Amino acid sequence: MQLKRADVVTGALTLLDTDGLDGLTMRKLGALLGVQAGGIYWHFKNKEALLGAMADRIVGEITATPLDPGPWDAQLAEVAHRLRRALLARRDGARVVAGTYVVEPNHVRGGEQTARILTDAGFPLDRAGWVLFSVLYYVLGHTIEEQAQRAAGDWEQRGAALPDTELSRAMDGVIKADPDERFAYGLELFLDGVRVRLAAAQATIGRRQA
Repeated sequence: MQLKRADVVTGALTLLDTDGLDGLTMRKLGALLGVQAGGIYWHFKNKEALLGAMADRIVGEITATPLDPGPWDAQLAEVAHRLRRALLARRDGARVVAGTYVVEPNHVRGGEQTARILTDAGFPLDRAGWVLFSVLYYVLGHTIEEQAQRAAGDWEQRGAALPDTELSRAMDGVIKADPDERFAYGLELFLDGVRVRLAAAQATIGRRQA
C-alpha cells in the first residue's frame, strides 16, 4: 500500500508519544513505517516541514467543534483551554507547536476564529493580532513547563536548588498546585488585562466619534 502524507504524520505522532521530541528522528520514523527515508522525504522536504504538519494535527481540536455562543472573553478562554488540552494530549506537544511557524489549515482556522472573537468584541484588527499572540504564548509557555513538570523530579529538583527564602516557598506553592487551577488563574489574570485594554480602545473610539 502506498504511503500517504497523513500516514507519515500519524506515525510521527505515535513516535512522539513513545520517544518524545528529542527521540523523534527520520530514521526511527522510517523504521516504524517500514520505508526508507526517501519515502518520507517524498511527502516532507525536511524534518521542519514534518513538525509543522504534526503541529497542525495537534491543534486541530481548537476548531473541531463550534464554540458556544456567549461573551467574547468566555469564548477566548475556551479557545485557550482547548489549545492546552490539545497540547497535553501529546507528549511534548507544546514544544512541537512552539517550535513551528506554519500556515496549514488548522492553524489558519484557529487564528481566524480567535481574531474574529476579538474584532467582534471591538478590538482594532492590529491589536487583535497582538492579543492573539499573547494568549497563544501564555498557553504554550504554561504547557511547556507543565509537561516538563511531568518528567520525573524535574520541577522538584529545580525547587530544591533554591535557598530557603520567600521565593522558594512561593515556588513550592507553584510546584504543588493543581495544574488546571494554576492555568485557569493565570488565564483569568490575562483576561483581566485584555478587558482593561478593550475598554480603553472603546473609549478612544468613542472620543474620536464625538
